[in-house]
Amino acid sequence: MTTSLQKEENERNLAAESISSWETNATYWDSVMGLEGNKYWKKLQVPCLQRMLKKKSSGHVFTALELATGNGLGARFLASHGAKSVLATDAAEAMLDIADGYLDLPVESRGSDARAAGTAAERETKLLRDIISLRRLDVTKDEEFEALLKDVALEDPDFPGYDVILLNMAIMDIATLGPLARALPKLLAKDGMFIATILHPLFSTSDASRSVTQHYNHSTGEQETVRSVIVREYLNVPPAKGIALPGQPEKQLYFHRPIHELLGTFLKGGQLALDMLEEPAFTAEDRDERRVESTCNFIGVPALFAFRLRRKV
Repeated sequence: MTTSLQKEENERNLAAESISSWETNATYWDSVMGLEGNKYWKKLQVPCLQRMLKKKSSGHVFTALELATGNGLGARFLASHGAKSVLATDAAEAMLDIADGYLDLPVESRGSDARAAGTAAERETKLLRDIISLRRLDVTKDEEFEALLKDVALEDPDFPGYDVILLNMAIMDIATLGPLARALPKLLAKDGMFIATILHPLFSTSDASRSVTQHYNHSTGEQETVRSVIVREYLNVPPAKGIALPGQPEKQLYFHRPIHELLGTFLKGGQLALDMLEEPAFTAEDRDERRVESTCNFIGVPALFAFRLRRKV
């Protein structure tokens, strides 16, 4: 039987391995994602994040904290959608170095959401560095959240908390969610929101496989391609190695959690409420016929799972 101390040690080792892989993969990740992101970002994540952020970004400025920022893609999104300040964090120093390289670019205002934080002309004169600051933060450690809370209080004793905390496409890379779940009620302002997107737990991080078969339709005489997802195990899937991008230097760990476990971790304390869920999927216009196995060809099967939590007033 595994003791609690053994479990904690195992989680620490897995967390260290996960962070190490992202240190190694950081440069390659950025070479693919760059300033504008990939198809997942443009077609699925951005529209979803805009919907989840809309109530907060419409009509007033907001403060934001991003966890696992990577090359800063999400932080730049928040800055362009009306955030007056964004603290972008990551556990991988290499990722923070890369994110810093984008901060001397101008803020790009995106429609009405950005006008709350100033006119378009005012924001065009600002650099991302005027809005975004960077900090190393390992979300698997309670003490690092406590240090953040202490530093924020020293800087501004009256700081009410962050209006928005974003964790985009990273929960499946995190060995343990307990420290984050405990920290969120302390970090969020009253009615503040936590927004998270992840690979879909049922169709992506479970023990699932994509199947592509071709056959002739005897009625039409045409060859048809049939795609399906086969799930062999969902409730009990141990951490497993995989890739985020073809060609990356080192495989990284994936931490699967069934949906009830994922949401239950954040809701069991009673201080957060779930108020929005989405399951973004690619559409027919996103198909890539050159890669029959690509996720973007599995129309109607959600690629992502997104949720929003609010701190109860």
